[in-house]
Amino acid sequence: MIMRDAPVCAGLFPRAARFFCGSVLVVAATACAGISGAGMASAQTAPVGGTVVVPGTATAQPATQPDAPYVTPAVDTDITYVLTPAQDGLAPARQRMRWQVAGLKQRLDPEGGSVYMITTWKNRTLSVVDESRGRVSTMPMPGQQDLTLPGQHPASGVYVQVGQSVVAGEACQVWRTVDTEGHESDACYTADGILLQVAQQGRIMVRALSVSRAPQPDSVFEVPAGLVAQAPAHP
Repeated sequence: MIMRDAPVCAGLFPRAARFFCGSVLVVAATACAGISGAGMASAQTAPVGGTVVVPGTATAQPATQPDAPYVTPAVDTDITYVLTPAQDGLAPARQRMRWQVAGLKQRLDPEGGSVYMITTWKNRTLSVVDESRGRVSTMPMPGQQDLTLPGQHPASGVYVQVGQSVVAGEACQVWRTVDTEGHESDACYTADGILLQVAQQGRIMVRALSVSRAPQPDSVFEVPAGLVAQAPAHP
C-alpha cells in the first residue's frame, strides 16, 4: 500500500518523508501546523528555516512578519481535503486532517486505508500507525521544520495578497508565495489560520471539502494499545 501526501501545502502538511513501516511504504505528509520558512510547501517538500518557541523546547523565537497569513489553525479543526497528485494519470485522493491546539497535535488519515499518521509537535515525534497489521512505528520528525504557533505570523517567507475566495462555505484570503523549490503557489487561508485551498499554475492541488471547528479530544491522537512497535527503515 502506498500513501501519497498532499501535492502542495502550507499549514498542516510539511515535507514528505519516506519510511518502510512493515511492508507499507509511506510517502507521508508529516504533520505541520504552519511550518515556518520559505513560504509554501511544495509537492513533497516543506518550508524550512525560522525558529519558534514550542512548549517543552528551548528554541528561540525570531520576529514574525505581520504582512502574512496566519498559517496554523487557532482552533481545533477536523477537515477533509481532496488532493490532486502532481503526476498525471493518478486519481485525486481524500485525506482527513484533525488538529488539536492545546496539544499541538495532528492526525492525518488517507481515505480507504488502515494506516494513519500522528504528529506531536511538543516532542517532535511522528507515529505511523498500521492498525490492519497491528504495528506502529514512531520516529523523530523528519527534517528541521519549525512550528509557527497559533495566532502568530510566519517568521520567514514572502506572501502577497492576491484576492479572496470561498471554499467549503468558508471565506478565505488568497496569498501568493513561493515554495522551497521555487514554485509559485496561491494558498487560501481563513482569518483563524485554516488552509482551505492551494493552487499552482491555475491548477487546484489541495482543496477542503468540509471544515469543522469542533473540539478534538486527546483520544483522537493516542496510539491504540496493544500494537507492536517497529523501528522505521529508510528506503
